[in-house]
Amino acid sequence: MSRTEDFLKHITEGNMTKGEFIPVGSAMLDGETIAGAHVKIPLKTLNRHGLIAGATGTGKTKSLQVLAENLSERGVPVLLMDIKGDLSGLAQPSPGHPKIDERMEKIGLPFEAKGFPVEMLTLSEQNGVRLRATVSEFGPVLLSRILDLSDTQSGIVSVIFQYCDNHKLPLLDLKDFKKILQYATEEGKEEFNEAYGRISTASTGAILRKIVELEQQGADLFFGETSFDVQDLLRIDNTGKGYINIIRLTDIQDRPKLFSTFMLSLLAEIYSTFPEQGDTGRPELVIFIDEAHLIFDEASKALLNQIESIVKLIRSKGVGLYFVTQNPTDVPEEVLSQLGLKIQHALRAFTAKDRKAIKLTAQNYPDSPYYNTEDVLTALGTGEALVSALDEKGRPTPLAATMMRAPMSRMDILTDTELKDLLSASKLVKKYNETIDRESAYELLTKKIERAEAEDAKEKVKKEQEALKKARSSSSSRRRNTAMNPVVKVLTSATFIRSVFGILTKIMKK
Repeated sequence: MSRTEDFLKHITEGNMTKGEFIPVGSAMLDGETIAGAHVKIPLKTLNRHGLIAGATGTGKTKSLQVLAENLSERGVPVLLMDIKGDLSGLAQPSPGHPKIDERMEKIGLPFEAKGFPVEMLTLSEQNGVRLRATVSEFGPVLLSRILDLSDTQSGIVSVIFQYCDNHKLPLLDLKDFKKILQYATEEGKEEFNEAYGRISTASTGAILRKIVELEQQGADLFFGETSFDVQDLLRIDNTGKGYINIIRLTDIQDRPKLFSTFMLSLLAEIYSTFPEQGDTGRPELVIFIDEAHLIFDEASKALLNQIESIVKLIRSKGVGLYFVTQNPTDVPEEVLSQLGLKIQHALRAFTAKDRKAIKLTAQNYPDSPYYNTEDVLTALGTGEALVSALDEKGRPTPLAATMMRAPMSRMDILTDTELKDLLSASKLVKKYNETIDRESAYELLTKKIERAEAEDAKEKVKKEQEALKKARSSSSSRRRNTAMNPVVKVLTSATFIRSVFGILTKIMKK
């Protein structure tokens, strides 16, 4: 048996699957594509998370696109974080190209141009379905971790949430939260001291500064109503295709704290609301996080711990997480160890640091008798990648340098007209794009403070009136006494004179 035949057998046996699968391309040996040596990813294992990595321009986005459209075609909904703004073309079929035909012929797979059901979502003021969540939905623990608070400050946040629960004060947006923080150390100081103990103004001031920092990254647009229902990510169209939900994030690249805040809240909400799936043979939802380093670069230790916990637990809900980044070292070791599928595009060695990174990257892949992984990583061309997946029993499949298949959808963005038509047909835009500012903690506390101030003013006026009345009464009494004095003096003088004259008369008679 020749080396090529032996390799073909090695790849074919390692990629055998009984259930549904996604063929991502065909294996390569010594730089040549082996037609028919298809590299397959079992649908069953796609909730075991994954990584798509590689240098700029090596084909990461196209690999993401291939996975997303194949999942959609098999009825699995997808959520994409579109940082660069180049994924909207999934809604339209590929126009085709001779190079696509040549590639697919080498791979040995048929090519059919298709568009897929797409929903455009947004965190900011870009056009799309508005994504929002309330402060109450975050809860004190998650909010404290996002703000990177100390234990003492986190305790104050817990007290604030407890007070609002006890007094039926909805915490909907950051305006509500700032108002209750202010109330706890000013107008409501005595009330809080009596119920929960003294709350330090220094601590509440520190919390307020963290909230302002979050607001400066646009979080005031994210917190509020109408709150997004994560069940709307699971829609299937009338042809049986899963919706591809694309979050437009092109305007928040310089606001990583908002991005990580949103991601963590979304994952927490999915984990808390999705039921346990068990062994269903397919994922419930697959999430692709492009430019994943934006989550990890600015994350505090507490936030990283929260992300690591969710990554470990969320797959039981049938949810797969896929991180897309330039280098695997962008992803923390604890998260990287949880990723079952790895699609590694080419890396470039321009510096000693680059070479060291390539060496570390090679150690993330299983050994192969057919490849020197370090050499292959720098020799891969555009649209080629090292692929290692999990088989249906959870074992790593043979490492394969793979010529990746071409996307069936457009490898370009939608025109303005196409995007406008897509949004005008969206049912979710109508559902979520109306801003609601119902009565919540801010308004209720403002009314409470105004009532207290009105009562204080009323009491002050009452006391002033009583003091004035008392003063008038005292003044009147003094005037009466003063008016009587001349009469008394006159009467007293007359009596004295009469007495003197009486005595003198008696003496003269004698």
